[in-house]
Amino acid sequence: MPLKRIYRGADEPHDGLAELPAPPPWRAFDGGPALEPPDGPADPGTASAGHRAGTFRPTPETVELVNAALYLRRPLLVTGPPGSGKSSLPYAVARELGLGPVLRWNVTSRSTLRDGLYQYDPLSRLYAANQAGPDAQGAGLDEHLRLGPLGTALLPYSRPRVLLIDEIDKGDLDLPNDLLHVLEDGQYEIDELVRAAPQQPDAQVLTADGRGRAPIRGGRVRCRSFPFTVLTSNAEREFPAAFLRRCVVLELRRPEGAELEDIVKAHLPGSDAELVDEILRVFLSRREDGELATDQLLNAIYLTSRPELTEAADRAALAAQVMPYLSRGQDDDVF
Repeated sequence: MPLKRIYRGADEPHDGLAELPAPPPWRAFDGGPALEPPDGPADPGTASAGHRAGTFRPTPETVELVNAALYLRRPLLVTGPPGSGKSSLPYAVARELGLGPVLRWNVTSRSTLRDGLYQYDPLSRLYAANQAGPDAQGAGLDEHLRLGPLGTALLPYSRPRVLLIDEIDKGDLDLPNDLLHVLEDGQYEIDELVRAAPQQPDAQVLTADGRGRAPIRGGRVRCRSFPFTVLTSNAEREFPAAFLRRCVVLELRRPEGAELEDIVKAHLPGSDAELVDEILRVFLSRREDGELATDQLLNAIYLTSRPELTEAADRAALAAQVMPYLSRGQDDDVF
């Protein structure tokens, strides 16, 4: 029997969180004082605002596991091939449930846990102190701290924020284990503020979303509503068992015929059906010999549907050119 759907996957905004029951006792958090989360679209300030959220097409399994993560207050680890919609998922959830701007942390090979939690610039503080004196405005610690996406998501908001930790498998081998403890406990410390607490017990620290400052007492942050956290992975490496058992795991598969058609209609409404069928056949034929991503199909359809850009006779050839293989099969010697 499927779970009751807080997230429905229908791209119809609603206050489903009003029906969210209390968390399991081992996932209850009591951070405070409660903060009101910022309003606004899931993807503010970009040319694609709202597009990725409105065009995501979840499978029934995706809807089920998103709801499981919401009920359990657990991170959702999403794996799958490129172009399967891993990074679009949190935007769709944020849009439907009205959870405000998505906090995004793009992981690189140099990323550390502290990068996600906060950044501190000691040189700027030293410069400010030398310029104006140690007691002058601007020399305080909070003027030289900024919370990262993870650190902001774990503030004691009255409603959960949405956090995307993108491509976690690109990070250092220790990053999943480091994340494990913070996401399990729902809290962290800002070392510089903890040391300064006797002289400066209260601080106002900039948040990652640029929506102002958050109050922090004693250098310690504990969440109130556990953030809906999506970690994406291209399955480039295995994760520790201790990390996996603390996540809800969703494996997205590559979309097939009818699903691809729905995705094209969502992204490129009004496209000529004959053209879509033609380019889709090219895409599926080429995908038999190597890995292709769905956004490559969308690029090909967009270009070939513009008569000012290409001749009708050249559509299939152009489509093949803009869809290079991401990985090769044994018999593929094209790239």
